[in-house]
Amino acid sequence: MEFHNVYFPFPLYRDANLKFYESLGDRKIKIPWRNPFKLVKGIFFVRRAAKRIKRKKIGGNLVGEGLTKGGVILFGKDGTQKYAYYEESLKEVPVDDILAAVEVLKSAAD
Repeated sequence: MEFHNVYFPFPLYRDANLKFYESLGDRKIKIPWRNPFKLVKGIFFVRRAAKRIKRKKIGGNLVGEGLTKGGVILFGKDGTQKYAYYEESLKEVPVDDILAAVEVLKSAAD
């Protein structure tokens, strides 16, 4: 639970069956082994990712769903999905957009 203790010390829902990944399309980071041009591009992508992780001092390991892209899902009080952000590798999470969606959901609940 390093993520919880270090990066996000708030209540979490543990999705043991990985249903959230499934609802986000179960998208994986792909390694283009057969196309040499894409493979070289992929190597540069990995180098950029490693630099970004080091610069941001993000710890990690290769355990779990490391190649599966995640995201953020917001639900309304009725339990239905109201907002989704699909992770894009090497791009910052649009925190302002997510917070705006939370504010819309909060005002709709009032």
